[in-house]
Parts: sequence; C-alpha cells; structure tokens
Amino acid sequence: MKVLVDAHLPKRLSEFLSAQNIQSKHTLDLPKKNATPDSEIIRYADDENRIVISKDSDFLDNYILDGSPQKLLIVSTGNINNQNLIQLFEKNLETLKSLFEENSVIEINEEEIQVHY
Repeated sequence: MKVLVDAHLPKRLSEFLSAQNIQSKHTLDLPKKNATPDSEIIRYADDENRIVISKDSDFLDNYILDGSPQKLLIVSTGNINNQNLIQLFEKNLETLKSLFEENSVIEINEEEIQVHY
C-alpha cells in the first residue's frame, strides 16, 4: 500500500504509516511542499499508484468529475488532535487496507468507515 498524505493532515500521520510498512509520503516531501496544487498531488498520486489521504473535499469533487485521484481516503473527523488521529488509523488500518483492495473512495471518522462509489 502506498499513500500520499495531504497538507491538511500532519506529517506525523505519514511517519506513523511509514512505521507500519506503508510507503507514505507527505506533501511536505514534494518539491513545492504544502503549496503543491491539488492537480499536481493527484497526478503524482496516480503516477505512483498512491492513495491520497486528505480532509479536503475538493479531492472528492475531482474524483466525481474526473475519476481522479484513482484512490482516495477522506478523513472527516473535523478537528481532532494528532494523537487521536493516529489512534484512529492504528485501530482501523487493517480494515482500510482490505477495503482499498476493491474500492476507490473511502471515508473515515471516529464512528465509522464508509465506502463510496
């Protein structure tokens, strides 16, 4: 599993995922860092077969209109501290991996995981 964590989420999430043997990059790792436009994030993720992880609903809009990014995880937790965010991913990581084997768009919050499309 390979992911690209968007600027709206902490680099700490990317580091946690890397520690779980997931090939993770954060937008801070890209040449334009957190100023990387969504279109470049999508292109990079699709070229590298990465799942975009974001709180930004613009990625969902783009997926609905253009079918990209190819895979998307929307984090719809609202304001959440970093420790709780990491715990949410730790608790649900195996489920997310399994769901992404056959699905393209998944949404996660503190109460549930929803598969879209």
